[in-house]
Amino acid sequence: MKIDSDDFELFGVPRRFEQDRAVLDARWLALQAEVHPDKFAADGAASQRVAMQWAVRVNEAYQRLKDPLKRAAYLCALNGSPVDAENNTAMPASFLMQQMEWREALDEAHSIEDVEAIADKVAARKKTAFDKLQHTFDERHDTAAAAEQVRALMFVERFALDVDHRLEALGQ
Repeated sequence: MKIDSDDFELFGVPRRFEQDRAVLDARWLALQAEVHPDKFAADGAASQRVAMQWAVRVNEAYQRLKDPLKRAAYLCALNGSPVDAENNTAMPASFLMQQMEWREALDEAHSIEDVEAIADKVAARKKTAFDKLQHTFDERHDTAAAAEQVRALMFVERFALDVDHRLEALGQ
């Protein structure tokens, strides 16, 4: 293992969007077992510091790889098309209209059933968007288009969190 390896190399998985979560989980456990600082307790403070750096590196990589949106943004950056969501929020008008319609519907929703219906629409949109993103990355290899899709998914994810908060507020 090299500390400067990308997350995919570190975990020994292919550099693609689609990943098997069980493989990632198993690889994370194996890597943690290799680098856990307690394993180096008898080797002195310097060895423990290095082990701690490795443990942090493995955990950071795992957090990126296991989350599809973080993994997608990371892949974009690795392939020269950073998402740059802080500076690039341009979206197609149709997407922005859908976002506005969802927001209005959420504002007007007064029952758990109404909010759950919105949650179902958002979940369906996320699934479709992630399927399209997988195709864009793994089959078309178009990271510039993928970066745009990731930015859109970030909006959808944020809205999904708002829907979840609204459900919690309604007692769900």
